[in-house]
Amino acid sequence: MVHSYKIIASPVGALKLVASSRGLTAILWERDDPKRVRLGVLVGDPDHPVLLETERQLAEYFAGVRTAFDIELDMTGTEFQKRVWAALLTIPFGATRSYAEIARQIGRPKASRAVGAANGRNPISILAPCHRAIGSDGKLHGFAGGLEVKQYLLDLERIKGTGT
Repeated sequence: MVHSYKIIASPVGALKLVASSRGLTAILWERDDPKRVRLGVLVGDPDHPVLLETERQLAEYFAGVRTAFDIELDMTGTEFQKRVWAALLTIPFGATRSYAEIARQIGRPKASRAVGAANGRNPISILAPCHRAIGSDGKLHGFAGGLEVKQYLLDLERIKGTGT
């Protein structure tokens, strides 16, 4: 399958937005591991409607005026990964959940490590907020964009979530 892409600037570096004809397929980091999300053929298309809308909503998010996204998603993964990613979508703006809490939420209470692995393969960072998943110890663990970006996103949400 051929996917359209567009690269945008953001406060956390360049982001590559990728879409299919069905919706947003990926948001990739500037230094993303090319094996983390496999997409096939990518064709630049800066006018793709899903990419333009994603760019607009991300700009609003970073400006602190958007706390939820309304974009059709087209994520590809295993059934387990899709369950984890669906659980990520339920974490409220400004909140966090541990990998163990997510494992319990999807009915697999002993699968914390597998949840962490699925979280690491999340193709739609920021929108499917894998940055809101943390260790049971309250510490930040692995993030494709880097732990400093994960902290930045959490801080952005914490500040905007309190009206500050």
